[in-house]
Amino acid sequence: MEQLKVGEINFTWLNGGVTHMDGGAMFGVVPKPLWERKYPHNENNQIELRTDPILIQVDGKNILIEAGIGNNKFSDKQKRNYGITEESMLEANLKELELSTSDIDYVLMTHMHFDHASGIAKWQGEELVPTFENATVIVSEIEWDELKNPNVRSRNTYWEQNWKPIQHQVQTFKNTFEVVPGVEIHHTGGHSNGHSIIKIERAGELFIHMADIMPTHAHQNPLWVLAYDDYPLDSIFAKEKLVKEGLEQEAWFIFYHDYKYRALKWSKDGKEVTKEVLRER
Repeated sequence: MEQLKVGEINFTWLNGGVTHMDGGAMFGVVPKPLWERKYPHNENNQIELRTDPILIQVDGKNILIEAGIGNNKFSDKQKRNYGITEESMLEANLKELELSTSDIDYVLMTHMHFDHASGIAKWQGEELVPTFENATVIVSEIEWDELKNPNVRSRNTYWEQNWKPIQHQVQTFKNTFEVVPGVEIHHTGGHSNGHSIIKIERAGELFIHMADIMPTHAHQNPLWVLAYDDYPLDSIFAKEKLVKEGLEQEAWFIFYHDYKYRALKWSKDGKEVTKEVLRER
């Protein structure tokens, strides 16, 4: 497990599983000769997308960003379609850290698409129960309302099996919610109408988790947005603002999906990686 420790805050990347999604869909209108220079693909034109939750330990709290894809939540057909070659090892990872699912205080869900939320509930016999039994699940009010009443486009990614078992744990917010001092979740829209990002300002550093408006380091360009985005202009405007802020303040950008980087810092012009936490192979 890779870790980043800065002052009193510690980040640990847990193994939440992996998907392989169509590269064209993940880079939208960007031509393949451009994006394939920045991100590798397999013979099926799929790119590797980790689904690895980020454990934040600060102020005596265990805070999880995202929930991974869980275990036994996909049919064989879905595994083929989504290129799932590995499921979650999150509980084993927590045990290595001398923790369990009951020790998680908060789960911050940037949105509730299946590749982020399938690990938030687990099978206990024939019943689905919360994975993190004592946690408060934080999600934007817009996202929570939409997943219960999905439209024709979004109903294939908001699954009842992921939200119904945990609905008693959910706390929603409108614009911004501060979990502990300096750790905030902000609604942005874009990828979904209720999509959010995480900003952390601690120990004199800024950390930004942009979730699916910048799912990998190769999506740094504000115009490189996903074909999956419901509101691409909102993604562009939010990414443009956040990347500008992050570069100016020499922020750490942290990732859930990236095959290579767990976290990185770019130079102020955004052209060079100046610091990095690489995923171990």
